[in-house]
Amino acid sequence: MRKAIFALMLLVAMSAQAQTNLQFHYDFGKNRNYVTTTLEMFKPDKWGNTFFFVDFDYNMGEQNHPSSAYMEIARCLKFWNGPLSLHVEYNGGFGTFNAAGTEFAFPINNAYLVGLDYGLNNADFSKTLNIKALYKHIAGKQESAQLTAVWGLHFLNRKVSFTGFADLWLEDNTFGLNNTTSTVFITEPQLWYNFGEHFSVGTEVEIATNFAGVEGVKVCPTLGAKWNF
Repeated sequence: MRKAIFALMLLVAMSAQAQTNLQFHYDFGKNRNYVTTTLEMFKPDKWGNTFFFVDFDYNMGEQNHPSSAYMEIARCLKFWNGPLSLHVEYNGGFGTFNAAGTEFAFPINNAYLVGLDYGLNNADFSKTLNIKALYKHIAGKQESAQLTAVWGLHFLNRKVSFTGFADLWLEDNTFGLNNTTSTVFITEPQLWYNFGEHFSVGTEVEIATNFAGVEGVKVCPTLGAKWNF
């Protein structure tokens, strides 16, 4: 879940301290019905900010061992005033599948991204929006381009938070024998109710097109809890 990338700019840009959270999501999507954990960190500094997250899915075997792992780490860098930053990012991981009772692993292609980030926010950072235009190199596949939007909206004295991201990129994929596509889209809006500084409950909905081996549109809602350290 990418996430969760979505916490990327949010209101924490006001703080000079690292912001770290751990999320638990139960996925109700078709053929999913498993738990995913996401560990996120966002840390601003005088030269920009660093963000990463790591996802684990738990649905291998009767004991629900970790079945996949995925990481993204990104750095926004600037030595000037203004809304523009340089952006560099790495994505990668692995997944598993079961065939005839045997588990097999496969890599999630390394991806390297570089480009520009344009950030907007109101005075108290209760509303943020970042637009990214990125060059994307997918190892073993192709050169590509990606557009990303990351938003954060906080209401009712920050009791309610609506956060998320949307990615659109080009990647040649083949489905079945003949169907090919070069456009991939994914968005993961999250809605949280914040009981205090540390604990939140809410939901995430992954809406994806031609993503993760699935042709066409797939919608996967979750029920989630989050602990902010």
